[in-house]
Amino acid sequence: MARVFVITGPSGVGKGTLIRGLMERLPELELSVSATTRAPRPGEQDGVDYHFLTPEEFDRRVERGDFVEHADYAGRRYGTLRSELEGRLAAGVPVVLEIEVQGARQVRAAMPEAVQVFIAPPSLAALRTRLVGRGTDDQDEVTRRLDVAEQELTAQPEFAHVVVNDRLDDALERLVAIVRDSSD
Repeated sequence: MARVFVITGPSGVGKGTLIRGLMERLPELELSVSATTRAPRPGEQDGVDYHFLTPEEFDRRVERGDFVEHADYAGRRYGTLRSELEGRLAAGVPVVLEIEVQGARQVRAAMPEAVQVFIAPPSLAALRTRLVGRGTDDQDEVTRRLDVAEQELTAQPEFAHVVVNDRLDDALERLVAIVRDSSD
């Protein structure tokens, strides 16, 4: 049976970078493309990076039950479309979800067999440096994301696996080991 791997943690902690490394090491994994109401960042493509939906379309899809999980995060909405998971799981393909803590909780309730990994920053100061350094958000957005991050960091004890992303290579090795050990 295919496994679902939930990778969560605060915005800017390096989830995307770690997942790219994980998928290079374990190419049998497929990444579920999340839906969002936020605008695309430069270079992002609809259906590849995210399914970009209007708030109205997002609401319609929530009402239809199209989401396995959905959450509000820093003023935007994000979710995992059921269709992103069902086909892959039926084909025996392991799936990686990159989602926020609220969504991870919903997946845990709906799919307790999913392997959940919390990615943590070495400190809030390091997270601030990363968020500012990536240059994708204005100061108000960085502040909002840090406020949410402080709340999310208190959720670490809920997760069976916590990886501190202090040194990228070490964090990636730990993440790969968790996925390999959970794939049996």
